[in-house]
Amino acid sequence: MPIATVNPATGETLKTFDALGPEETERRLAAAAATFRTYRTTPFAERARLMERAAALLDEDRDDVARTVTTEMGKPLAAARAEAAKCAKAMRWYAARAEALLADERPPEDEVRDAGAAHARVHYRPLGVILAVMPWNFPLWQVVRFAAPALMAGNVGLLKHASNVPQTALYLEDLFRRAGFPEGCFQTLLVGSGDVETILRDPRVAAATLTGSEGAGRAVAAVAGDEVKKTVLELGGSDPYVVMPSADLDRAVATAVTARVQNNGQSCIAAKRFIVHTDVYDAFTERFTARMAALTVGDPMAEGTDVGPLATERGRADLEELVDDAVRRGATALCGGRRPGAPPELTRGWYYEPTVLTGITPAMRIHREEAFGPVAALYRADGLDEALDLANDSPFGLSSNVWSRDEDEQRRFVRDLEAGGVYFNGMTASHPALPFGGVKRSGYGRELSGHGIREFCNVTTVWHG
Repeated sequence: MPIATVNPATGETLKTFDALGPEETERRLAAAAATFRTYRTTPFAERARLMERAAALLDEDRDDVARTVTTEMGKPLAAARAEAAKCAKAMRWYAARAEALLADERPPEDEVRDAGAAHARVHYRPLGVILAVMPWNFPLWQVVRFAAPALMAGNVGLLKHASNVPQTALYLEDLFRRAGFPEGCFQTLLVGSGDVETILRDPRVAAATLTGSEGAGRAVAAVAGDEVKKTVLELGGSDPYVVMPSADLDRAVATAVTARVQNNGQSCIAAKRFIVHTDVYDAFTERFTARMAALTVGDPMAEGTDVGPLATERGRADLEELVDDAVRRGATALCGGRRPGAPPELTRGWYYEPTVLTGITPAMRIHREEAFGPVAALYRADGLDEALDLANDSPFGLSSNVWSRDEDEQRRFVRDLEAGGVYFNGMTASHPALPFGGVKRSGYGRELSGHGIREFCNVTTVWHG
């Protein structure tokens, strides 16, 4: 895949970039390793000052960088602005809390004595150079939620971003440089996916984090495993959105629409499988379908747009194949299910209409595969047990949404849902204070919160006799 900015609203290639050659890649690896040797000892107060400065610059740049993001991957401009603001918030969150999150831990005195020590503690040290392989769908946030904790912990970062968001990737490198982080502390590598293995195998790279497809995760994990290097993987998701009879149906419907089409439907934690109790199924389906059909599909730069184009032509083709397979096997499209036929400007870009499918069966690909676009799969459940069975009948386990005000039902879902998160009466969203990650084929490890900042630390036992 060429490294290029291709506007998904028009299909026009706006700018292309040459991939880094071996000599420049080596120079950047050497710079990262050299910088880590000194940056690792930088006091937390200085790291926090630099991170706060980066946040302030991002706030100043918000409108301009949002336009870059929208141009490169097609999300509505308002969503791009919100993404930039969220990144600045996370930077400030870690700047304020990193020192406390990584403070030494001291076991109880009786346990220390039982270990034969006069004193003992757990100390957190940075690992070194962390390679981040990041996707295009949240091209600022996915990077910052790695970079903010990693840099605050004393690590340095190398970013291999998706090849269709090169200007966003270069902006992030420049942002940390302008904030005053040492040269080599955070660098963007404009390289193809074929170069990742060589970089990851380099002994100067200590660990890797990847957000992306299951295939990409398998490839990186295999190399890292061979090299015995730590990885954190956040892969696909096909999150269930369960609606039980006690739900506030108006709120559940309104939130369901946002949960499905956020980011043009291209989010790992977007709700994708809507599992509705039979007692409220008909009412939910009618209202949900009407709201999905009423969404405005259009130019992502226009303020009134709800759903912009998909980020890539291949991505739209993949989505079409999933929908066509389902319909061919007996599913019904209550709305959408096709490319817009008008106006003419929508036919030039990679647009797809918001879609609601019913009659989903296990024979259909969409029952097992992630629909990465504004397509909702709707299921009817006769009771709590069937709802849980449907929710767990997926190779993925990233997050989940449950609408129920029944405390007994809530306890069952917390106990039995196979997911990294259970969100009641609201929409799954990532926040710096809460750990984020999944189970099954959605990956392993956690980002954000104290769990995230400690993922790339050497958890060191210090024992004094």
